[in-house]
Amino acid sequence: MHFVDMIELTGLRAFGRHGVFDFERENGQDFVVDLRLGLSTSRAAETDDVADTVHYGELAERVVAIVGGEPVNLIETLAHRIADAVMEDERIRFVAVTVHKPQAPIPAQFADVAVTVHASRPAEPTWAESQ
Repeated sequence: MHFVDMIELTGLRAFGRHGVFDFERENGQDFVVDLRLGLSTSRAAETDDVADTVHYGELAERVVAIVGGEPVNLIETLAHRIADAVMEDERIRFVAVTVHKPQAPIPAQFADVAVTVHASRPAEPTWAESQ
């Protein structure tokens, strides 16, 4: 049996200097990241060992470092950088990354602005397809 399970990390807050305006780069602001990872957790369930799954504490630290790292103009670019970093772990089949910019310089009252990107590995052929 093959499982594709989910690990979610939501509301991860990190300070960054992303944006198209100079004041955004100078002053910086908080960004909020949500991650949804698809992978099999069967091995981890069998062994009860964190080494057999994605260590979400280490993942959070990595995402915070990306958000706090080199500035980009667009949260689209930031979301893709995060997705690329997440997909470096071969166990992950797919990821959805949402980057929220709750303090975006929009001249109207709003609750949030966010961009979500999806990344996935090509589907593995089934036994019947490989014959």
